[in-house]
Amino acid sequence: MLACIQHFLPLPMLLFERYWPGMGWWQVLLMALYAAWLTGKFADPAGAVKWRPQIWRLFSLVFFAQLFLGLAGFEKMLMTGKLHLPVPALIIAGPIYRGSDFFMPILFTVTALLVGPAWCSHLCYIGTWDDCFSRRRSEPVQLPGYVSIIRFLLLVFVVVMALLLRYFAVGWLVAISAGALFGLAGIAVMVVLSRRHGAMIHCTCYCPMGLIGNWLGRLSMFRVKIADGCTECNLCRKSCRYNALSPVDIKLRRPGSTCTLCGDCIAACHSGQIGYRLPFLSSHSARTVFIVLIISLHAIFLAVARI
Repeated sequence: MLACIQHFLPLPMLLFERYWPGMGWWQVLLMALYAAWLTGKFADPAGAVKWRPQIWRLFSLVFFAQLFLGLAGFEKMLMTGKLHLPVPALIIAGPIYRGSDFFMPILFTVTALLVGPAWCSHLCYIGTWDDCFSRRRSEPVQLPGYVSIIRFLLLVFVVVMALLLRYFAVGWLVAISAGALFGLAGIAVMVVLSRRHGAMIHCTCYCPMGLIGNWLGRLSMFRVKIADGCTECNLCRKSCRYNALSPVDIKLRRPGSTCTLCGDCIAACHSGQIGYRLPFLSSHSARTVFIVLIISLHAIFLAVARI
């Protein structure tokens, strides 16, 4: 994929190519080697639990470092120069307000169709912040069932507000201020609620794109399933920061609707009763396919994801 980006696109997308024309191919090679090395680290579920938060933070660090350097005057760090707020909710709200620039919704949709809602646990530049704050508590608190309604109402609110701003031709300053306030409120949710409860409340209760990701994930072929041999020891529930493994979910032998295929529960299950599922493949093979896909996407995003 990176080779196609390097060869066919007229705009230099890779950072090496921007600063040193012709060197983009070396970045393609380096990212391929990085992805291969990382796939080996993810081969063992316990290794994936260790490495997933680290590479997720790395992606967020690289993304925002390039943004701030671009704002500081290093223009080649920016993708097109058309700045927008890096708030996940604006993936849907921004194009509705502008009536154009649907690249991010398309990218989000294609990714969700490939790897389900794993965008939220591997590829979101903001989600890793929520992950960090939630880990301040050793075990997550089980959230009440009504929290899913809150996220749906917030999705409706964001879409309606974007439509109203567009309909009344409200200026960009008001629109961007509204987006910034929504983003700052999300950070407050992480700092206060996610840290207190040990659960990723921003991602599971506040972020509208998380809900859309869960909906689109139903069209993906990847699933997490709990085998009938489950002893209901609840170790998986204690490892899940996405509030997707309540006692009821475990009895039903499948995670709840907020599951993002992060895979932490797979390593937590000592009896090996939890795994990825893909039609016609064993659980081990399904996990291998998933890991290859998600690591490949991570490497691509790391190489090109800039504003």
